[in-house]
Amino acid sequence: MANENIKELKISGMDCADCALHVEKAVSKISGVKTAKVDFINAKLKVEFDAPEKDAAKIVKAVENAGYSAVENTQIQTSTLLVKGMDCPNEAGPIEAALTALEGVSQVRFNLIANKLTVEHQIPLKTIRQTLKKIGFDSELEGQAQTPKKKRAWRENQLLILTALSGTFVLAGIVLDQFDFSKMITLPLYLIAIFSGGFPIAIKGWKEARNLTLGMNFLMSIAIIGAMFIGEWSEGAMVVFLFALAQWLESRSMDRARNSIQSLMSLTPNVALLKTATGTQKTLVTEIEIGQVIILKPGERIPLDGEVVAGSSSVDQSPITGESIPVKKGVGDSVFAGTINKRGSLEVRVTKKSEDSTLARIIHLVEEAQSQKAPSQRFVEKFARYYTPAVVSLAVLIAAIPPLFFGAVFDDWFYRALVLLVISCPCALVISTPVTIVSALANAARNGILIKGGAYLENFAHIKIMAFDKTGTLTVGSPQVRQIISLNQHSESDLLTIAASLEARSEHPLAQSILDFAHEKGITALPVESFESITGKGVSASVNGDTYYIGNHRLFEENGWCEAQIHPQLAAIQQKNHTAVIIGDAKQLLGIISIADAARAEAPDAIRSIKSAGIRKTVMLTGDNRETAAALAKEIGIDEFRAELLPEDKVSAVKQLSEEYGSIAMVGDGINDAPALAAADIGISMGASATDAALETADIALMNDDLSKLAYLKGLSHKSLRIIKENIFLAIFIKTVFVLLAIPGWATLWMAVFADMGASLLVVFNGLRALRSVSRI
Repeated sequence: MANENIKELKISGMDCADCALHVEKAVSKISGVKTAKVDFINAKLKVEFDAPEKDAAKIVKAVENAGYSAVENTQIQTSTLLVKGMDCPNEAGPIEAALTALEGVSQVRFNLIANKLTVEHQIPLKTIRQTLKKIGFDSELEGQAQTPKKKRAWRENQLLILTALSGTFVLAGIVLDQFDFSKMITLPLYLIAIFSGGFPIAIKGWKEARNLTLGMNFLMSIAIIGAMFIGEWSEGAMVVFLFALAQWLESRSMDRARNSIQSLMSLTPNVALLKTATGTQKTLVTEIEIGQVIILKPGERIPLDGEVVAGSSSVDQSPITGESIPVKKGVGDSVFAGTINKRGSLEVRVTKKSEDSTLARIIHLVEEAQSQKAPSQRFVEKFARYYTPAVVSLAVLIAAIPPLFFGAVFDDWFYRALVLLVISCPCALVISTPVTIVSALANAARNGILIKGGAYLENFAHIKIMAFDKTGTLTVGSPQVRQIISLNQHSESDLLTIAASLEARSEHPLAQSILDFAHEKGITALPVESFESITGKGVSASVNGDTYYIGNHRLFEENGWCEAQIHPQLAAIQQKNHTAVIIGDAKQLLGIISIADAARAEAPDAIRSIKSAGIRKTVMLTGDNRETAAALAKEIGIDEFRAELLPEDKVSAVKQLSEEYGSIAMVGDGINDAPALAAADIGISMGASATDAALETADIALMNDDLSKLAYLKGLSHKSLRIIKENIFLAIFIKTVFVLLAIPGWATLWMAVFADMGASLLVVFNGLRALRSVSRI
């Protein structure tokens, strides 16, 4: 039954995580509102009232006063369609124009790489699909049955066959022309070449013309018809063949970029071995419910997220976290869908359905990230909007003015105008950025780094200062035994045996760290009697008939059991800001155990690496005391630390550091650090420790909590930005050169086609370099 106290609304206009905080704050002030929570990724606002609330108008007004817009989620739908045949950004124009013209369509987002169209609408989905059909685009609702593989294969082969046919006949015509064969023989060959290769171009060109769109297919159709009109049959046929061949090659190269994301989907099997009351049975993973148990054999990919309830094994988690070394798994440990069970057999209780698994969320967020346009992409698209009409207008002027006003030969200037028409399509320029971005996003995902948008990838290259939370980020987040000091000729083994025996019944947070350390050393706790908790000091118990005590210095000092010889050792431990746990009896001390929240093993090297990668300053922001912060900062090489900070103090520190040093990234563990993550230019969350929270909170998530990935990310960002700049330069340079060559008549139609589509292929293949490891880019 629906909760009448809760309203859900769709928010528009939010373009950063900080916007979500503004909306939450504005709505929370409304009388009667209990909680207001914004899901920034899905642009949703969930409001809970103190009592049943029917009217959402005051929420909408509060959101509008905050600078955004809202509509009840029951009134608006979001549908994602797979649109076929979309390989050039220019082909997205007719879709956007047609759908935004429909009353009831509020937003259209197009993902070229994934061939996906996301529409927010209040009209039937059928109307949207019919509109797409009218302008020549078939579509399917995401998740529905796809076009059969045989049919898709036939379509791909059909394009290749028509292109090959066109090339064969144009080559035959050119060869016969060289031997001065009659036009009666060569002209039919050119016509066959034009119609076989040009038929798909003409169909798309007609649809673009009908929708008043200056698309590449329309411009090419005009150029080919114009070439035939002035008798340039061989050149028209060559243009058709080169353009058809380039389109086929571009389609195949774009498929490679798409596959970089789609390959993630193949990481999970479709079927799992389900444990039932009568045995086992193979079941589709989509039909398995939370709480059911699946059996994993050695070597199998794990189909669903879950918790191990029986067995032990090692699991290759590299598809999710990027870790190269398999991780040991036993009862109580979590496993992720898409990872590989290496050796042992496991029984796993399912904790998430297939569509909600960590891998599914990663795939979804990576795909969504492609629609978050990077600054360079926005620049390119703005440039393209002016470039194409300008060059087309120039072509019209070149075709008309010289013949009309200066008596120039019409055919000559008309031909030059046709060359300019071919050059006017900005396909290579527009596609230069998204191919690089999606390749880099896929590269990062394979290395355990989830980036939520191209803007974050590109902007990370400009980060000058990096701030870190301490607990759970620079440290492992839980106390660990750092040093064992044996006293009075007692062995370390004896000391740990007594300590583990006494702490086995203790509920103190430090007790578990001692038990874990003893377990690692293979030491088993002994049975105890007469266990007593001494509030604020420690515990006592009888082991093998002897009474022992474990606790702080105060316990032993007040009872007169302390020995002067340990005071320098205690002082040294306290100077490091570690906690000293003393073990002894009423006669003598057995030893001291030093406990502290340890720095992550990779932290010192990670800090050195990011400085080498271009980070000017590192700062630690923590709520701990100054002594603890100073000791850790010195240990791992942090430049500066700020201690005893409340969450709002961290936000102020981030803003102040940004003003002083420039763009700042904040690294935290995703929950308590959310305000500071939102305040930073880029928020980076440790992902494995709180995966769901991390995926929702930050702009970037480190899926295996590995700080060394930050240097890799910095390198990937720099290299990706360099490739994007190379692509933009190449596309603009090639276009400019051929515009300049076309005006005096030094460029031919086939040269223009070769340059235009060659530039597209060049930027695509250059962009795919972002799929490689940073060292090879």
